[in-house]
Amino acid sequence: MPDQVGMTNIIRKPNVTDTPPDRLSLNPRSAHFDAELLQRGVGIRFKGQEKTNVEEYSVSEGWIRVAAGRSLDRHGQPMTIKLMGEVEPYFQNEGQEGGGDETE
Repeated sequence: MPDQVGMTNIIRKPNVTDTPPDRLSLNPRSAHFDAELLQRGVGIRFKGQEKTNVEEYSVSEGWIRVAAGRSLDRHGQPMTIKLMGEVEPYFQNEGQEGGGDETE
């Protein structure tokens, strides 16, 4: 029996997906923060253009939050602006394989 249990653990172990989550945040205080995914490298294409200043995004709701200059709120966090539009997240390590075939 130990062999069977070991085999099922090996089969279930690869739990890494090739698609980024629906929502992700850079702020560690957020419920949508995931350090492992951020270390892997997530890029954002917003309305067909690369964005490097995205603080948070939601694919299903169709928005990104970007820093509003150097302004800070009363908690010392950057002020953000919510921009609405088409959001396409991708993993930067694998962006060369699947990211270049899309039309703009």
